[in-house]
Amino acid sequence: MYTIGQIEDLTGVKAHVLRYWEEVVPGLSPQKDLGGRRVYTQRELELIFRLKYLITEKKFTAEGAGRQILEEAQVAQDNAELIQQIHEARAELAKVYLELKKTQN
Repeated sequence: MYTIGQIEDLTGVKAHVLRYWEEVVPGLSPQKDLGGRRVYTQRELELIFRLKYLITEKKFTAEGAGRQILEEAQVAQDNAELIQQIHEARAELAKVYLELKKTQN
């Protein structure tokens, strides 16, 4: 878990920018501790690094970077589902192959 100051030190992104990104980027919503201070997870730190890259290097707006990240997440989910379907199909084909092999003997 990271404080906003630690995130600022690690990423070079100012605290006021981080707070703005929270408003416009889906998925960036750190929890708050009992004192009301933001507490960031490792996943949120990685998301901030990705946002920083898209905004500074690829010249996205914060909103555009947020949309890009959502699209990337959807593609990753679609790929995971496709891989699962391929594994299931392979398992089914292996069963059919074994059954055919038994009937030929």
